[in-house]
Amino acid sequence: MRSEMLSSILSDLNGSSADIEASAVLSTDGLMMDSLLPSGMDEDRVGAMSAAMLSLGDRTAEELARGKLEQVLIKGDHGYILMTYAGPEAVVTVLTKPEARLGLIFLDVKRAADAIQKIVM
Repeated sequence: MRSEMLSSILSDLNGSSADIEASAVLSTDGLMMDSLLPSGMDEDRVGAMSAAMLSLGDRTAEELARGKLEQVLIKGDHGYILMTYAGPEAVVTVLTKPEARLGLIFLDVKRAADAIQKIVM
């Protein structure tokens, strides 16, 4: 039941913008809960890298007195990676196209994270 609800949220998120190419929900320690990733993309690798980036982001925000980390944004030549906390136990990772309109995506990801938080708590 929980997996179906997470799948539905990710499906809605991916459908909210043509700029979103993939999304996943994972635990803060990197274990995949559900995902809509392109074929050939390794879920375990996505989970491990997301957990590592969030850990580094948490430490950086703390060390530089920026408060509690909310999200990590990475920009590459082929698009963006956005990781947003969905409560204390889960993270939403989204892959976008390079020309993505981030303002709208931030809003959609925030809504999805709020919905996911209610399910995983």
